[in-house]
Amino acid sequence: MKTIVISGIDISTSHFIDGERVASEKTFRNTSPIDGQFLGDFSCGGSGEVDLAVKAARRAFPAWRDLGASGRGELLERLAKLIEENIEVLAQIETLDNGALLRSHRKGVMPRAAANIRFFAEWARNELNHEPFETRGHTNNISWDPSGVAALITPWNAPLMLATWKIGPALAAGDTVVLKPAEWTPLSASYFADLTIKAGIPKGVFNVVFGHGDEAGAALTKHPGISRISFTGSVPTAKIIAKAAADNLTPVSFELGGKSPMIVLEDADLDLATTIAVEQYDNAGQVCLSGTRLLVHKNIADKFAEMFVDKAKQIKQGDPRLEETQIGPQIHGDHFARISGFVSRAKHEGAQIVLGGKPNEELGGLFYQPTLVMKPSLDSEIFRDEIFGPVLCMQTFSNDDEAIDLANDTEFGLAAIVVSGEREHAAKITKNLVAGTIWVNCFFVRDLRAPFGGSKKSGIGRDGGTWSFDFYADVKNTVIAPNGWKD
Repeated sequence: MKTIVISGIDISTSHFIDGERVASEKTFRNTSPIDGQFLGDFSCGGSGEVDLAVKAARRAFPAWRDLGASGRGELLERLAKLIEENIEVLAQIETLDNGALLRSHRKGVMPRAAANIRFFAEWARNELNHEPFETRGHTNNISWDPSGVAALITPWNAPLMLATWKIGPALAAGDTVVLKPAEWTPLSASYFADLTIKAGIPKGVFNVVFGHGDEAGAALTKHPGISRISFTGSVPTAKIIAKAAADNLTPVSFELGGKSPMIVLEDADLDLATTIAVEQYDNAGQVCLSGTRLLVHKNIADKFAEMFVDKAKQIKQGDPRLEETQIGPQIHGDHFARISGFVSRAKHEGAQIVLGGKPNEELGGLFYQPTLVMKPSLDSEIFRDEIFGPVLCMQTFSNDDEAIDLANDTEFGLAAIVVSGEREHAAKITKNLVAGTIWVNCFFVRDLRAPFGGSKKSGIGRDGGTWSFDFYADVKNTVIAPNGWKD
């Protein structure tokens, strides 16, 4: 088994298929975004490795299905405990791999990964039910039956946490899994695979294939042995996956991009509003939910901008392993160039940059300064397209109707933020916004019982609570007649 040692921790660089490590001759290079440190060469899979993984998952499916929610729940609880026991290890390797804050991984992200597994295991055992109801004396019984093999394709901005957001309900529902993590961040998925064996998860129930989207991802999404496909990523990639899934009529669940509005009404508390606005730089702007379009009432716009810039200038950018750091680097050189290109083109078009607007020359590498673009053209790419970096745009509005029109004038509909000092005023705005999640006077408050997903091109379907099981399971109604029984 090929392994690398990261901070004294052995991590396999091979695929995890049927409980064993399987290497490929072809590899891809993995480096840290913090300083470019070489982390290792990982096996790069294709159709052969995917076929092995899917077949292993299909063989393991009947026994995993027949364990029932209670039996599966016991094993998933062990897995959640193992995540908690290894939070420091997982935090260290994840920070090195994707450049997000070490303290955030320790205190929030990795505990949430364990919570995802535990929540869905408990939901399957205790909450996944529907009261029987009668139709002309006949009894209707609703059940959620395991569907088969779930293909899970996950992003790089919160690799393990977002993977467990899919793994938890898929395994709890009784499906077996083939995971393809993002090639820029393979470390935590590999370490997690070892934890599944320690937890007693049977071989073949959980599999990992590393590789690129156009090879491993393409082979996985078109495989006829796949029963469900869940993908988090970009709209263009989702379109490719949807076409592949269509050939087999495989159900898909997509959580895609966002260009979310943050609406600051005239009656808003400006200290609260600017604090929330600065939070949109979290994870170096690499958060799909971020309110990257600041829409501010014209009567408070100047004061808002002044307070915002003052607060944003206090952000400490640097090595994410240091406690005092607030935002780290971008994930990869290609992504860094994409962000830089957006800002450079906006400057060329005459946009006013009032904060940042360039790489952090003091830090070098992949560190891009928190940036604010003031009043770009409404049809400009920087205002309309997802950048996925520390770049916010600010526009003003004169009245509620204009604010709502500006907020909804996008192909996305993932999230929105409204800041207001009056409940009724905020309610009027939220009622008319097109978004899967809306926060009022807050940001990033999430409950696993609530539905999560996007409208328009921000996604298909909803996750959370029973909504997750509606996707990963076959929902069945059994209708029983009151007569015809021998007894």
